[in-house]
Amino acid sequence: MDVLKHLLDNNRAWADSISAQDPDFFKKLSTQQNPEYLWIGCSDSRVPANQITGLAPGEVFVHRNVANIVAETDFNVLAVLQYAVDVLKVQHIIVCGHYGCGGVRAALENFRHGMIDNWLAGVRSLARKHQEELAALDSDAAVDRLCELNVLSQAAHVARTTILEDAWERGQEIKIHSWIYRLNTGLITTLAPSIKGPLDNSH
Repeated sequence: MDVLKHLLDNNRAWADSISAQDPDFFKKLSTQQNPEYLWIGCSDSRVPANQITGLAPGEVFVHRNVANIVAETDFNVLAVLQYAVDVLKVQHIIVCGHYGCGGVRAALENFRHGMIDNWLAGVRSLARKHQEELAALDSDAAVDRLCELNVLSQAAHVARTTILEDAWERGQEIKIHSWIYRLNTGLITTLAPSIKGPLDNSH
């Protein structure tokens, strides 16, 4: 017996429900995708991009990793970013973190976690940069504040990639949005005005 049969049953029920509402939905979906949005979010299973924004399949291009990091050495996220900008021509890039992020919490802890420590090096560096502000907060508040700072930092990283700089130079209109999701309310908050063009060195 397939131990995951319940998931396959759920899939069939979902597909049947969608087809009942729109008989041509999957036929249209199979021919192309034309999303306006690229979502760069955390891998946390409680933050599903489509569900929390009310978007259907085909409406948002998604990349997720631990702590929603955009690193210049990560070819995975850079490949996603380039495809979204150069091929899909997305108009909005959303960097969305969430309060209580386990990856961000791990970056604040003073003991080794294994391979994840390498991945979180940039978040640790960000914590050191804002050490005075974070030290004045209790542990949970410090994690949440670093979650916010991390989103803002990763959005700036996106803006500084040659992918975005070249796109803006070509005249593509792309906005980068800094969002954070609160698990206990289900609500998203905007952390800063959208980035609409190249950043100077003061950011």
